[in-house]
Amino acid sequence: MQDLDEVIEILTDPEVKAHFAVLPPEEQMAYAARIKWLSIAHDHQVPPSWDWSIWMVLGGRGAGKTRLAAEWTFWKAWTNPKTRWLVGAPTHSDLKDVCFMGDSGLTNVIPQILIKKHLKDDNEITLINGSIIKGIPASEPERFRGPQFHGGWLDELAAWDYLQEAWDLLSFSIRLGDKTQVVCTTTPKPKDLIVDLVGRNGSDVALTTASTYANIDNLSANFRKQIEQYDPESALYRQEVLAEILDPELTGIVKRKWFKLFPAYNSQGDPMPLPKFEFILQSYDCAFTEKAHNDPTACITFGVFKPLDGPMSVLILDAWQDHLQYPDLKPKVMDEFETVYGEGKDKKRVEMILVEDKAAGISLIQDLQRAQLPVQSYNPGKADKVQRLSIVANIIRAGRVWVPESSMNKGYVRDWAEGAISQICAFPDATHDDYVDSLTQALRWLRDAGFLNIDPPPREDYDEEDYIDANPQPRVNPYAV
Repeated sequence: MQDLDEVIEILTDPEVKAHFAVLPPEEQMAYAARIKWLSIAHDHQVPPSWDWSIWMVLGGRGAGKTRLAAEWTFWKAWTNPKTRWLVGAPTHSDLKDVCFMGDSGLTNVIPQILIKKHLKDDNEITLINGSIIKGIPASEPERFRGPQFHGGWLDELAAWDYLQEAWDLLSFSIRLGDKTQVVCTTTPKPKDLIVDLVGRNGSDVALTTASTYANIDNLSANFRKQIEQYDPESALYRQEVLAEILDPELTGIVKRKWFKLFPAYNSQGDPMPLPKFEFILQSYDCAFTEKAHNDPTACITFGVFKPLDGPMSVLILDAWQDHLQYPDLKPKVMDEFETVYGEGKDKKRVEMILVEDKAAGISLIQDLQRAQLPVQSYNPGKADKVQRLSIVANIIRAGRVWVPESSMNKGYVRDWAEGAISQICAFPDATHDDYVDSLTQALRWLRDAGFLNIDPPPREDYDEEDYIDANPQPRVNPYAV
């Protein structure tokens, strides 16, 4: 509360009040705005007093994150003439409608007498002291190249689509002055960057947390009634209202408990042999570019088998990912193809290599075809990643996907499988999605090929022709997306 103590002196110390009275009108308006804000600000809206580099504010919906960041950005730009300040937000619309022109945005925080120019379409404000506040949407991370700033405000950081890429690029652009400072405001999500910043609390990061209730008196009564309808133990309430960082698997599309564990040992305590496989498939999701920060190539090997007490299923036999690009990927794939699974007369080799026909996958498919390997291209169509996983999630939920149990820790998956299962269960909040793509294309191919049919058999009294006659609507394939 050091800032508040200083401005209170303006109101109580006669000499300071006399000095304040002779200040230019614009200075008086600036200080008046600051005094008014600090007199009503909650504790979580006042910057920490120590010498931090990043102020990380995790707040529930309506906790006052936008207002505190707009006030901070305005005051830094005003008290440091001829400086440049960045404002980042998920999209151009978010910048304009929330950060700059929203009810708690910059244009409603900064006294109009202090604004020399406001370029609405460019989300840029120039103050009369020469400072510039410039908005750049995180949806276009390459725009962080070129400009340079003294500090900035990054709004709803956890909602940025290209979070790590945008963070890396903007970090290089905030490089002016003796001491750069950035305030990050967001409703928390368990993204790797967010977790990392929280873990740095007390070093270069100052962490502030506030629930929706910290600012509830400034919110409508109807809004309060609405949030009270939610289960306070639910993941949505804990994240959006209480501002908790949750285990990403809590909000994932696929749940870990849906995967079945293939036991490490039989009832006699001997190592459980692999089952007899009907078909073995390796599914590849290839990296898109050669950038070091890009997603790696991922591969999951599936063995189709029939459990003694259930319908046809698949066992994950192997899962790995690596930053391999074409042509280094080709020998790795050919080597993996030579792997033999099972024992004795039940030994079996890979019978299909499934590769998505994009990026490095296109060249890989062509080379494997020339080498006479059984490769098939896969095209997901227009379905996005969430749709792809949702389409096959019922296969996993039905208990048709098995994972080998750890021989050391009963009830847990093997160490080599943990990375894949964690990523799949954390999606869409996982940092990478390579294993997700590898899984979804394989399960969809196996389902369409008839290996994983989970649709119930038709009723004995069902007559398709009678149904069509009575319901003449056109039939639509729900997966033709």
